[in-house]
Amino acid sequence: MMLYPLYIDPGTGSMLFSILIGAAATLYFVLRALIIKVKVVLSGGRAVASDAVHPYVIYSEGNQYWNVFKPVLDEFEKRQTELLFLTSSENDPVFSVSYKYIKAEFIGEGNKAFARLNMIQAGIVLMTTPGLNVYQLKRSKMVKHYAHVLHMPNDATTYRLFGLDYFDSVLLTGDYQAKDIRTLEKLRDLPEKQLITIGCTYLDVYAEKIKQIPQEENHVFTVLVSPSWGPSALLSHYGAKLLDPLVKTGWRIIVRPHPQSKKSEGAVLEALTKKYAGFANLEWDYERENIFSLAKADIMISDFSGIIFDYTFLCDKPVMYVKQGIDLRPYDADDLGENAAEELWQFKVLHEIGIELKEEFFETIGDVIKNASDSAELKAARQKAKETAWQYQGEAGKRIADFMIERGNEWA
Repeated sequence: MMLYPLYIDPGTGSMLFSILIGAAATLYFVLRALIIKVKVVLSGGRAVASDAVHPYVIYSEGNQYWNVFKPVLDEFEKRQTELLFLTSSENDPVFSVSYKYIKAEFIGEGNKAFARLNMIQAGIVLMTTPGLNVYQLKRSKMVKHYAHVLHMPNDATTYRLFGLDYFDSVLLTGDYQAKDIRTLEKLRDLPEKQLITIGCTYLDVYAEKIKQIPQEENHVFTVLVSPSWGPSALLSHYGAKLLDPLVKTGWRIIVRPHPQSKKSEGAVLEALTKKYAGFANLEWDYERENIFSLAKADIMISDFSGIIFDYTFLCDKPVMYVKQGIDLRPYDADDLGENAAEELWQFKVLHEIGIELKEEFFETIGDVIKNASDSAELKAARQKAKETAWQYQGEAGKRIADFMIERGNEWA
């Protein structure tokens, strides 16, 4: 008899994992309650649960979120207040910092990390990870408050479906993000979350770092191509059709793919890397931090990527965008209505702060870029967008710590 390997599709696998975690959690609570009862009996009614409860916990998916959390960790350290930092990166930068009050722990990746998080005991847990209580990442019954901190200054509804629904609070970079969250709560009959505007931690970090980057002595005109990822994004949709004429200009061309591109469109990147291997004026940037390429660039070309806001807010230089449709069906924004793509702040403001680059002008892109003037109107629009989406500049770490400690005091 021939034996065939058993195949379980990802959806079924996720469901089975959720069932196993649920069963494990139930068994854990039953055993824990039984142990406590035994202790109470043996101690004449004086015993109490001795399991460690952490008032303040942060979970980080990986190194790419270090600049989101570092200002918060620094603030807790400054206040001499203990905090547990859980990370899914074995070489997380936290392990190279000599913190006294920050206790860091590597908890593995994927299901291993979720298993640990799903049974944690804490007052408040802060994370950038969306989808709480949707897939494998479940709310622990022993956590009093879950907070999500936005790690982007664009719309909060551009997460995958139900990304923020089951958090108790969402920490915003700008007040404007609250409106669409409230709309979804009403549409989905959800209780209102606490929405607190705290600013943007990683932009605070980058703003200081970029000041320290020395100017290039022999600077050459540089175009930064920095798209989003997926079939609708710049590299997958246009690829060589855009890069060929750019390379022919003789300018320095820096291509910085989205971090997700390596996983989701690796074949596209491999083909393009091979094609342009012999061109000295085209370079690829896969550095964890984008500020070094941002500092070098004289102009950026992008699509609907959030890096547009990093560039305009930090460098105050012109950006060109290729208007490319995005399928909102997998995202929360799709529930906002038929015209959601036009109504989202990040798309409306792009028309105000950017210069549209149409496909028919790719072949003459050198002339198009030369003639792209950075008008006073564009500069004013960039400043207004910055004030809207990046509030309390330089204060985000302090404000997040204030919020977490205030919530912790409520349960003390």
